[in-house]
Amino acid sequence: MLPLHTRVLGITLVLLGALSPATATRDDLKYVNPLIGSTNGGNVFAGASLPYGLAKPVADVDGENTGGFSTDGSNVTGFSHMHDSGTGGNPSMGQFPLFPQYCADNDINNCKFPKAARAVHYKNDSVEARPGYFALTLENGIRAEMTSARRAALYRFTFPEEKTENGTALDPTILLDLTDIYDTRQNASISINRESSRVKGNGTFLPSFGAGSYKAYFCADFSGATVRDSGIWVNDRAGSEPKEIFVTRGFNNFYLQAGGFVTFNRPENGAVTARVGVSYISSDQACSNAEEISDPLNDFDALRSTAETAWRDKLSPIKVTPGGVSDDILRSFWTGIYHTMLSPQDLTGENPLWSSDEPYFDSFYCIWDAFRAQHPFLTILDPRAQSKMVRSLIDTYKHEGWLPDCRMSLCKGWTQGGSNADVVLADAYVKNLTGIDWELAYKALVNDAENEPLEWSYEGRGGLQSWKRLHYIPYLDFDYLGFGTNSRSISRTVEYAYNDHSVAVVGKGLGKKDYTTYLSRANNWKNLFKRDQKSILTNGTDTGFTGFFQPKYLNGTWGYQDPIACSPLTDFCSLTSNPSETFESSVWEYLFYVPHDMAALIKFLGGADSFVSRLDYFHESGLADISNEPVFLTVYEYHYAGRPALSARRAHSYIPSKFNSTNDGLPGNDDSGAMGSFLAWSMMGLFPNAGQNVYLIAPPFFQSVEYTHPETNQTATIRNVNFDSSYKNIYIQSAKLNGKPYNKNWIGHEFFTQGWTLELTLGDKESDWGTKKEDLPPSMSDSLASVEALHA
Repeated sequence: MLPLHTRVLGITLVLLGALSPATATRDDLKYVNPLIGSTNGGNVFAGASLPYGLAKPVADVDGENTGGFSTDGSNVTGFSHMHDSGTGGNPSMGQFPLFPQYCADNDINNCKFPKAARAVHYKNDSVEARPGYFALTLENGIRAEMTSARRAALYRFTFPEEKTENGTALDPTILLDLTDIYDTRQNASISINRESSRVKGNGTFLPSFGAGSYKAYFCADFSGATVRDSGIWVNDRAGSEPKEIFVTRGFNNFYLQAGGFVTFNRPENGAVTARVGVSYISSDQACSNAEEISDPLNDFDALRSTAETAWRDKLSPIKVTPGGVSDDILRSFWTGIYHTMLSPQDLTGENPLWSSDEPYFDSFYCIWDAFRAQHPFLTILDPRAQSKMVRSLIDTYKHEGWLPDCRMSLCKGWTQGGSNADVVLADAYVKNLTGIDWELAYKALVNDAENEPLEWSYEGRGGLQSWKRLHYIPYLDFDYLGFGTNSRSISRTVEYAYNDHSVAVVGKGLGKKDYTTYLSRANNWKNLFKRDQKSILTNGTDTGFTGFFQPKYLNGTWGYQDPIACSPLTDFCSLTSNPSETFESSVWEYLFYVPHDMAALIKFLGGADSFVSRLDYFHESGLADISNEPVFLTVYEYHYAGRPALSARRAHSYIPSKFNSTNDGLPGNDDSGAMGSFLAWSMMGLFPNAGQNVYLIAPPFFQSVEYTHPETNQTATIRNVNFDSSYKNIYIQSAKLNGKPYNKNWIGHEFFTQGWTLELTLGDKESDWGTKKEDLPPSMSDSLASVEALHA
């Protein structure tokens, strides 16, 4: 929670807004719709959570269930307490689901136990999702509501009155299943206290995108009704004795289904409350976490209100004056911001792997997705939390030997590209985040750059011998030092180049003499640029552009990957399906990934006009994959060619056509808030080049946006003059910074920390604003002066 002085300031600003003629939005929480992105592969978590919370209760379905719930019309199989958001791939977590039901004739063996048997559809119009609250009604009439504390979930199940054929009232039963969404459970146990009917247990599970296994624990209590019976169930049968069970995976991988049950005498109001604490430490710790909710029978509404207050506090630094834009635009914007703070999860005090006084965050899912926009966004919205996340990454290096590139449920996740925690650390450095041990951080960065782990599929970098000797990652590299998926030679080359630039940025700022080594390696992307390489479409049409990255063998001769392969025009290339020399994107898309030296890239591609022509073709031909993160910066790279107006036009081509307020309003997997942060940045009128003190300027989608820095309490403002809500005027004609003419098409982080005012005069045609050489963002070819200036 924000400190008292910040919260008082936020309240004061709201009161001043109410008294003034300005139309800045208030109570912005009402615009957050957690169901945006709940279908069409958005995979968002739609349930109840606190910011960065561990407990995340929601209904689990048998359809698109990566985030637990989807509005795809599938069936509910349970209500579980731990989830990730927008992770893609295999479903994540969802352990120990509860399932409420009536059992015919009040016979426990008439209950439906396995997931497939008990699955029931929900009433489509019954779903309610708001920050800190989720509810729906099953087709059988049972109503499920849930809210959340930090590490405990609170459910309220309301059972409609039903009777047997002879008129006897049916009694509610709640099952607890020793499983997870993806049935990865390896073993599990459950025990039920005879006197209190408290249910405790644990299980060992597999991560959805990583190596190893992890153990999770729960502790469940029930209130609101007296207990009639309790016991265990296995497959299709149950009994009151015994009160505990241990299950394994099952013979020959047969999945043994088992759990516990509690049957209640139906209360007069039909409501049974379940409080479930979760933990990675122990069942006793889970019980302690459950007791965060001291009075579960009466605390539901208060807990929900507390969650809403926590979310209001997190959203409070930003205020917008809509200027007549629709509520749909506002819902997209605020929901995008909301999604950035569901993960990573704050598991400080819940890490059994090592003892430390440092914060511990988990669900970095994955940094390859999040470093580009999400972590820079948290740097302005919640710098304290972002600083803790950086400290957590560094502490993970301290205790496990490597900065993670992907991490979930205490496990090491698969590395998708480079060692992109390097970029997160560099971004924190150039933006002067506090509380970070930069000497230790630099050791972690140099470790990534210099030392190859035995298994570089889930940490560090592979092929470092070739990287240092040949200055590129070869196709079919001979790498005997470590082991990983021997692919992605192009994408790893361009990413390693930027990772080394990040090392150089921090090293130079700290006065390290070896920074020049990494500055030199940041040029290695040039060694895979094949100047005479053409690109032909599948129908045989020449795209008309020459010069693309291509794979290169150890002996320096060229290999070949079709530049359009792995694009939306062909197929998808991942670690597990169709591994190629680029990861999840085409050569076309990776061609634009030289974020540290766009000036040099533009020269390689024939100058500004040629670059713009190629970038236009990329976005308009179907080659650009807006559903995946590598495309983000390309939307704004026109700035580097002196055409910032075209960046604004490109952003409007994707918003709201691909990003909108419908349930399928994300173009692809949210990736733990990556999509939401791209949307939020774009609508705020700035876009970061992560790892650098650079924000590219474009007109906000609102009349004005105000941002109050949570640490300096300075308020920065971006104001549009001649704004129109139909978005005809989207081109900057002129700009003023603090009342003085400003022609640069970018701005530094000082804008936020010092509370500057940027006034943009708009028109309906491209102007010459921001187009001159001196107006362009810096490139490595220029200098690192902006870093030195910030730390002077």
